[in-house]
Amino acid sequence: MASAASLKATPLNSVHRALGARMVDFGGWDMPVQYSGILDEHHTVRNAVGMFDVSHMGEIEIRGREALRLVEQIATNAASNLKIGQIQYSGLLYEHGGFCDDISVHKVADDHYFICVNASNQDKDYEHIVQQNRFDATVDFASPRYAQIAIQGPRAIETLQKLTTADLPAIQYYWFTDGAVCGTPARISRMGYTGEDGFEIYIAPSEAARVWAEIASAGAEFGLKPCGLGARNTLRLEAKMALYGHEIDATITPLDAGLAWIVKLAKGDFTGRGALAKQKEKGVSRKLIGFEMTGRGIARDGYPVLVDGSPAGWVTSGSPSPTLGKNIGLCYLPVEQAAIGRAIQVIVREQPVDAVTVATPFYKRAR
Repeated sequence: MASAASLKATPLNSVHRALGARMVDFGGWDMPVQYSGILDEHHTVRNAVGMFDVSHMGEIEIRGREALRLVEQIATNAASNLKIGQIQYSGLLYEHGGFCDDISVHKVADDHYFICVNASNQDKDYEHIVQQNRFDATVDFASPRYAQIAIQGPRAIETLQKLTTADLPAIQYYWFTDGAVCGTPARISRMGYTGEDGFEIYIAPSEAARVWAEIASAGAEFGLKPCGLGARNTLRLEAKMALYGHEIDATITPLDAGLAWIVKLAKGDFTGRGALAKQKEKGVSRKLIGFEMTGRGIARDGYPVLVDGSPAGWVTSGSPSPTLGKNIGLCYLPVEQAAIGRAIQVIVREQPVDAVTVATPFYKRAR
């Protein structure tokens, strides 16, 4: 764990501290884990609207005549299918098929792609992309130019619409528009990491504190609250959204993780394609599956999983589910043992605790 003095800080760090947030070291960043409490913040996002500082996330921009060719080389999904203003979830892989990162690719123009990457991976992602750039394209480490705020929940659209002339209802899920929020230039994307409707806005770091305050004011009538990484984790787990370092990492392929839908082998060559083609032909040996604890105990990441009393897999993420009122988790199991309704056990504090595999996502909002 880094010392407090060596931690990176977002442009909103002083705001979080003034609000009394509990701060933690998150991948080398000084970030708020909670304000009013994880349960309260979680329910606020499910039932009203919450906002998150996600300025620690990284941004990489690819421009040039052959920008698309570079994006197609580095990413598993077919960026050639994107229309201007559309976003695509994709994988950034190593040659052996494991994840370097999971990314979102935004098509700004035919010669301009904007990529959002995970905070702790942004430096290595940038280097990984640069190493593959044999095209007429430039790769720009753009993170210092952006702050990012997420507004999430059923009242998110009403909150943000007060602050922008952009037609928010017209923005479809996984699309974006460039406009203004609170009078400052902003990229407004309709997506998030909570399982709820919402938006992520990219603005200049110098404007972050002012925009944060104006969002808080606009959302007050709807019960908006600032939310930390604790609630962000329970929300994304209920929605079965992968977290790098947990469900996916350099040892896990998209096919292992149930993300075959972001792999387009037919599009032609890309980094990791050969390994994935072989794995698809052979068949995956493990599967990511959800479970509920039926015994007393909370599964945490890394805990061993037993099937019929024998070691079989491991927990990738586990937590109490505020929405369901149950203890839930995700784990990897051998394919032949990963049927829904299978009795398993999780080793919690050196003791086996009963659980059962279940269908996921654990939570899906009514659309």
